[in-house]
Amino acid sequence: MTEGPSRAPPRGYVLASLVLSTALSAAPARADEGTTPLEDNRRITEGYIQLAHAFQALLDPDFQPGGTSGVRPNWFVFAPHASHEAGKGMLGTAMARHLLDAARGRPSLSVLEALDRLGLTGVLRLSVEQLSLELVLRGMPTDAAASLGALGTAMNGEALADPRTLGTTAARMASLYWSAPALDPLDKAEAVVRTLERTLHGGNVAIFADIGGAANAYLAWRRSAGAVTPGRVLAEFSLSGARPEETRLAYDYALAHAHDTPRPHAFDALFPGLDGRSLVVAAFALYERARLTPESPEREAIIAMANNYLAWREQHDAVQTAFTPAEAHADEVSRPEVMRAMTPMLVVHFGTLEWTLADYAYAHPDRDGNPLTSPPTDYGWATFWDRWPPILDSFEGGYREPTALWVMPEPLEDPL
Repeated sequence: MTEGPSRAPPRGYVLASLVLSTALSAAPARADEGTTPLEDNRRITEGYIQLAHAFQALLDPDFQPGGTSGVRPNWFVFAPHASHEAGKGMLGTAMARHLLDAARGRPSLSVLEALDRLGLTGVLRLSVEQLSLELVLRGMPTDAAASLGALGTAMNGEALADPRTLGTTAARMASLYWSAPALDPLDKAEAVVRTLERTLHGGNVAIFADIGGAANAYLAWRRSAGAVTPGRVLAEFSLSGARPEETRLAYDYALAHAHDTPRPHAFDALFPGLDGRSLVVAAFALYERARLTPESPEREAIIAMANNYLAWREQHDAVQTAFTPAEAHADEVSRPEVMRAMTPMLVVHFGTLEWTLADYAYAHPDRDGNPLTSPPTDYGWATFWDRWPPILDSFEGGYREPTALWVMPEPLEDPL
């Protein structure tokens, strides 16, 4: 393989991605500074879509932004779908807050009356109703129970068909409710809702500010660099905190082990003390190497290694502080426990593909070996090693059907 001249992605898409990523990478946005979590989420999802187009145009000479690609998708192709699901979760918190606000004006006489205020129908209505009624049976007041049940509107309600999952999920939500720092039942429920919204919003912004900001810097450097090669990326492109010797080590390791089975993923053991930003620089160099690799199996393997490097930085470093902040907020409940309660219902739609934590858990050995508990309840999304293997599994599904991911999500609108 020879290192040839770089191919620039379409200028309009690069400029659009730069504007969007700059807007959100400059500083984490806050809902109390003029934007809502859903508005931030829409901008982030749109920014990821533009970045997905820009990087795929480097990897696939036949790709046209707005179209589809049969070449293995880059990390940014997965990102808008994951961001969109986070947005759905924030929409669920908005609906829960709507119920609480309505209850402060006039309490509901039943769970059914409370859910009528949301206009839910069909299977979605049944799963929310099922969880809400289970919470009432565990001692929660009607409106508080319905509001916490509404948090599942964006999730995989089918997971609750297993009575073990339903019982454990309701028990965990009820425990969070009773632990909330308030006396009024509606205020206690709102503390749980607030905690989930802040966790999802904070993680969404943190990932885009970090990975999107790095992509913004890379595309800006690339536009002015002339003929780009992997060697030039390693030698000339830098991120604050990345170390050239680590970047070269990670790049060389990826090329040497791209065809390993399973694909390398335990990077803390492979590279002790390595800064995750060095992996990001190595990932960009690997994308350039893939661009110059015409052989499909080799190119696909290199892209997958680059994706794992970016995903490690995303999950191990960028988002973890949203799940487990250094200091707890006085008006919240436990963030890890909120995520643990919601984990069994997690679902991500990668275009036309659906991935659920429940399907993953049932397909793998039961982690606690206890038949009285369901496998999905053995995971807690706030714990890195609980979510890292499932995330890699979701990537493999996308690799098997790469064109499916190019059905990009539509902007979320708050119906309330």
